[in-house]
Amino acid sequence: MRLQSVVAAAITTGVAASNFPHACSSLASRLSIPNTTISSTSFVAAGTNLTFPTLDPSCAPLFQVVSSDVCRVVLDIATSNRSRTVTEVWLPSNWTGRFLATGNGGIGGCIQYYDVDYGASLGFATTGSDGGHSGQNGTLWLNNIDVVIDYSFRSLLASAQVGKQVTDDFYGAAHKKSYYLGCSTGGRQGWKMAQDHPDVFDGIVAGAPVLSFGIQTAFVGMFYPIIATAGPDGFPPPSLWPVIDAEILKQCDGIDGAIDGIIEEPTRCHFRPEALLCSPAKNSSSCLTPKQVDTVRAIFGPLIVDGIPPMSGLAYGPGLVAAIFATFSGPGQFLFTDNWYRFAIFNDPSFNATFLTPEEITFGWNLNPGGVNTWSGDLSHLKNRGSKILHYHGQQDTIVPSANSNRYYELVAKTMNLPHTSIDDFYRFFRISGMGHCATGQGAVSIGNMETNLAGLDPSENVLTAMVRWVEEGIAPDTITGTAFIDQNPASGVDFRRAHCRYPYRNVFTGKGSVKDPGNWKCIL
Repeated sequence: MRLQSVVAAAITTGVAASNFPHACSSLASRLSIPNTTISSTSFVAAGTNLTFPTLDPSCAPLFQVVSSDVCRVVLDIATSNRSRTVTEVWLPSNWTGRFLATGNGGIGGCIQYYDVDYGASLGFATTGSDGGHSGQNGTLWLNNIDVVIDYSFRSLLASAQVGKQVTDDFYGAAHKKSYYLGCSTGGRQGWKMAQDHPDVFDGIVAGAPVLSFGIQTAFVGMFYPIIATAGPDGFPPPSLWPVIDAEILKQCDGIDGAIDGIIEEPTRCHFRPEALLCSPAKNSSSCLTPKQVDTVRAIFGPLIVDGIPPMSGLAYGPGLVAAIFATFSGPGQFLFTDNWYRFAIFNDPSFNATFLTPEEITFGWNLNPGGVNTWSGDLSHLKNRGSKILHYHGQQDTIVPSANSNRYYELVAKTMNLPHTSIDDFYRFFRISGMGHCATGQGAVSIGNMETNLAGLDPSENVLTAMVRWVEEGIAPDTITGTAFIDQNPASGVDFRRAHCRYPYRNVFTGKGSVKDPGNWKCIL
């Protein structure tokens, strides 16, 4: 399919290109939206380096180079009598008649301007919101369930509803289709819409979602105690990380039929770290002590607490031990876990979340404030409405276990009693080998899920335009072709491409030709 039919030219509306800046500046006087304050409307020309000096510093980067001419609308929406959300709507001069909402990341108090710019550059009227609070911290959750509800879903819901109204009023024409794009926390937000508010979007692209949220927050809280308890003699030093990586690849890499440094399906590998145990015949610089082996096993282990769904362990892959140490070695508990339990679960700033007990984890799961767990397998309303969802997850994710997405797909299949051939009609899940958390990695990870992870706009290699084609033309993606650049630098050129299979299919090398040729791989059950 040709690119032009998906990312189409601007449609004819009541806003002429020559009148675009004036129409933007006068928009505030024409808008009247309940519970909403219009902070500003301004025309921003393509190429402008837009800065955000009032943003919380944790919301870096504090600037965005704008890719296209847009009318920037800043709004403050009251979501209750004690909560609000800041929302921006970017209205492009080359509007295609489509609306796009974008999600958040981490603790969620930051508009992801790079996603808003990405959508606007493709002709979507695009919104982003701050998740109901400012900055990557959860202090405003304390004794205020309304702010937690905003974080769970309401900030996104309100910004989408208001954003659609602003869009239709500005252009003098109703938007044709509405879409969503998000990863991590944004992936969970997309799934929350699919599960509980399926009428809002026609197509949802949700990556690396923090599903079963209450358990995930406890899971990422495991690593600091593991590292701290192991101590200097129990956690493998940096000099041994390459040794561990080599052993992981030795045991796991060839399962897909190719020795290429990329593990296509980590769940098929049963890594045995005890193979690295020191013995009289081994040099201590290339082996692990029993305590270090136990630490490696714990790092890759699941979180199992009686009475709640288990959380799968992180996928086996090179670089993960180093990444875990860099992310979770402290000082102190992981910010996400610490803030959630102190301010949202126990409403006690003095609560010590360093070593969570099974009882505390179970309490948090059952409390489920704001319905944040996002673990319903019933997508009947989404299916019956005709909406679509494209789910992807990097198989080398260092924060959200990729196998948790496998478990969710199986939950949908079991809950709805559907075979994968029927689920394909409305829900497709792609496992991206070699991808870390939402982006980066040694695999063919550039799939168009964000502006900085883009190889092209053709629907065969871009999850967002693939969704547009699926919704508007009924052509569902069977695979998503990712691109790997030389040294992970687009300026250096393409290293290889790979067509990533939809679940439950898995990618295997045929054994013929180069492993870098996507034609030499096939999807099998």
